[in-house]
Amino acid sequence: MAVKPETPARYLPQERKRLILNMLVQHGRAAVSDISSELAVSEMTIRRDLAELEAEGKLSRVHGGAVLIETVNQPIMEPVPAHFDARLSFNRENKMRIARQAAEMASRYQTVALDIGTTTLFMAEELVKHNRLKIFTNSVRVAHTLGRHPQAPEVYLAGGIMRDDEMAIVGPSAIEQFQPFWFDIAFISASGITTQGIYDGALDESEMKRVLIRRSGYKVLLCDSSKFQNMSLVHVAQLQDIDMLITDHEPPLVLATALTLANVEVVIAS
Repeated sequence: MAVKPETPARYLPQERKRLILNMLVQHGRAAVSDISSELAVSEMTIRRDLAELEAEGKLSRVHGGAVLIETVNQPIMEPVPAHFDARLSFNRENKMRIARQAAEMASRYQTVALDIGTTTLFMAEELVKHNRLKIFTNSVRVAHTLGRHPQAPEVYLAGGIMRDDEMAIVGPSAIEQFQPFWFDIAFISASGITTQGIYDGALDESEMKRVLIRRSGYKVLLCDSSKFQNMSLVHVAQLQDIDMLITDHEPPLVLATALTLANVEVVIAS
C-alpha cells in the first residue's frame, strides 16, 4: 500500500509573518526563495507578506529578499566594567525611573527576589515603605538599604563569599541557600541585552541570576537603554526566559522585534 506524502504545514498569515521576522532576527537578511522553501508557500505569497511587513516598518525589501532595517546596529562587546560607584552615577535619572516603575510592580507581590546592581539598589530605596514584602537578595547593599528602616520589608540575605566592589554574595553556599525557594517575582539586572539574550560580565554572579530566573514565577529584566545591543562575558539567559523588560527608551527595531517574538512585554518607565 502506497504511503501518502506528508502534507506541508500551513501557517496563518500572522504566524507566517512571525516566522519570517524570526528568520531575519537570526540571520539579518533572507531571500524570498529560502523563505518560500522553509514555509512551503509560494514566492508570490512571501513577497506579499514582505510588502505588508515593510509597510508596518518591520523590514526593508531588497532585490530577491528582505533585511531588518537596523542590521547595521550590531552587538558590541562591553568594555571593562566600571566600578560600582561610577556606574551608580551613570545614567542615574533613567535608572531611578526604571527603579520606581519596578518598585510599584513589586509592591503587588509577597516574595520578591532582587538581583545585585545599581538599578536594583535604587529600587530597594523605593521599597522601604512596603513592610509586608519579603525580599530575597544576594546584594549586601540592597540588604543594608532596606535594613536601615524599622518599617522596611523582611530581608533574607544569601550567605557566601562577598565580592568587594559589587558587595555581592556569591559562591556555592549562596546558590544552595536560594535554590529551594520559589519567588513570586524576580528583578534581574544585566550588563547587556541583544537578540540572543541577556549578558553579564561576572561568572560567579551570573549563576545566581540563573537561580533567580529558574525559581521565580515572573521574571523582570531591569535594563537601561545604554545596554541595548551590548554583549558581555557570560550569556545568562535567552529572551524567552524573561517575561518583562523595564527600560527607559524603546529598543532598536531589531531588538524590539526579537523581544516581541519571545513574548517579552516591554515597559518604558515614565
